[in-house]
Amino acid sequence: MIPINDLSRGYNLYKEEYEEKALEVLRSGWYILGKELSAFEEEYAKALSDDCYCAGVDNGLDAILLGLNASGIMPGDEIIVQANGYIATMLGVMQCGAVPVFVEPDEYYQLDSANIEAAITPKTKAVLVTHLYGMATRMEPIMDICKKHGLKLFEDCAQSHFAPYKGTYTGLFGDASFFSFYPTKNFGGFGDGGGVVSRDKEIIDRVKVLRNYGSDYRYHNIAMGYNDRLDELQAGLLRVKLKHIKDLLANRDHIAQRYLAEIDNPKVKLPTTAEGCVHTWYQFVVRVDDQDGFREHLKKREIGTDIAWKIPPYLQPVMMEKFGYKRGDYPKTEYICDTIVSLPMMDYMSEEEIDRVIEGVNSYVG
Repeated sequence: MIPINDLSRGYNLYKEEYEEKALEVLRSGWYILGKELSAFEEEYAKALSDDCYCAGVDNGLDAILLGLNASGIMPGDEIIVQANGYIATMLGVMQCGAVPVFVEPDEYYQLDSANIEAAITPKTKAVLVTHLYGMATRMEPIMDICKKHGLKLFEDCAQSHFAPYKGTYTGLFGDASFFSFYPTKNFGGFGDGGGVVSRDKEIIDRVKVLRNYGSDYRYHNIAMGYNDRLDELQAGLLRVKLKHIKDLLANRDHIAQRYLAEIDNPKVKLPTTAEGCVHTWYQFVVRVDDQDGFREHLKKREIGTDIAWKIPPYLQPVMMEKFGYKRGDYPKTEYICDTIVSLPMMDYMSEEEIDRVIEGVNSYVG
């Protein structure tokens, strides 16, 4: 069986380094808010840009919650998001007391700037872009709209680590950006983890206070904080992975380029990359009219697939109950969710496995 992803492959590529670092951290006797976290925050920020800062937190959802809180988002504020994003993005907005306002995506699955202004109301305070599947959103028109209307701009980069748009990595276009280091991500750890990045040091300093019970120094609490820290073990392991991120992204690009060059089936629509973007292939997403039939065809050939996501966030029961959304509210999003399928994509695949996926897709007749 070729899995949709196999996390052990990334581990095995640098097994000795990971194990050495894990033992180093375990033997240190210091497991929370220590030198590994400080070093990771500095190294990750430096890898993105010379003029940004990073705060490590416990997961991507809490990165959104803390980042919005630290940026001044208040209960009742409206934040524009894309309707085909992931539920965690919406939960982060809602847990901050704000209200997600949905707009349709563009042909690349990213937030469509053409739909933003119609969604702006007197309560709108920000736009939250989610860069999906490993590719950046085209940011200039969105930045212009935010500037025109005096809105904050945030980025959910959980799927777009080191994905550039016109030479600048995602996470560096807005007031603050939110990262997940969940194990499946292109830059993922070995458990939960997340981070907030900003060029505004004051935002990052506030996140560091909020993540640690609202404490600015030991036993001194100045805010209604949380317990949302990135631990030393995860920080240390992420430091190891950061050294190899270019090679890991190159591995994914090799798989994707073979798919793009050799999959040839009129029933299967391949992904495209927007001008100015470099895709990092968190997922390789195709579209087929018969989503279930296509997946069953590949399953019979022992090829794993996935759907990210079958149910749009606004049609999740928690959202429908709270806001009254219904099917048909965002038809473009629903069409995408009804037709997308993710093919195997991971840190390493053999040429034989790539051959099998290509043959399986090309043999599908619908």
